[in-house]
Amino acid sequence: MPSIHLERRHRLGLKKARVAAQRVADDMAQSFEMESEWDGNALHFERSGVSGSLTVSRDRVVLDAQLGGLVGLFRASIEERLHADFDRYFG
Repeated sequence: MPSIHLERRHRLGLKKARVAAQRVADDMAQSFEMESEWDGNALHFERSGVSGSLTVSRDRVVLDAQLGGLVGLFRASIEERLHADFDRYFG
């Protein structure tokens, strides 16, 4: 099963990092019809063929996603989009 792992350091602090993570999730929800829910500092997301989490701390953000079915064929474009969102929201 294809997967995506992204990890970035940031200087936002925890509160602003959570806001940035929610913005990434909102963008992905709009583009890919994904649902998400916070559990502590981890934002879990899911839709048919995709599941994972976006975890934030005061100086780091980590995304782990598993892509199943046909969604795995679009791994490169999804990963490219996530890199762009991380650049925009986490600096």
